[in-house]
Amino acid sequence: MDLKEIQNLIRFVAKSGAHEVKLEMENVKITIKTAADNVAAEPTTIVQQVPSIQQPISAAPLATAVPETPAQEPEISEKSTEKTDHLIEVKSPIIGTFYRKPSPDKDSFVEIGQQVSTGDVLCVIEAMKLFNEIESEVSGTIVKILVDDAQPVEFDQPLFLIDPS
Repeated sequence: MDLKEIQNLIRFVAKSGAHEVKLEMENVKITIKTAADNVAAEPTTIVQQVPSIQQPISAAPLATAVPETPAQEPEISEKSTEKTDHLIEVKSPIIGTFYRKPSPDKDSFVEIGQQVSTGDVLCVIEAMKLFNEIESEVSGTIVKILVDDAQPVEFDQPLFLIDPS
């Protein structure tokens, strides 16, 4: 069972209203539990003996144009009244913990105002003890970092705004 299948299973369980689902396949055991009251509750997932194959996860299929909204204006200059519909939103391809640095004693992968190229690592997201590099699928300038370091992120949650011009 790969990471995408696990993500789909988590979303399905969260929408179904089930309180607990257990799945056992060969060397993988998955238990997904949700809160009893289900009021804005996030599912909890326990995975045992997950295969240790790790591949970088690309943000390519999740980069989309950002609609113009006041809450997503760039904060790097006084030109914050400019339209943001040309900005590219990089979203999280997985559920996990967002990290701006490869390790606590290293510099951040990217900073606001920094130029990035296609394939540059923007951050890592830890999911089930695996650190997945999130790479830029566009060249441009980092306009805004939308998540604080070491914070949990959801699938499809916006992480960065990039100005491709």
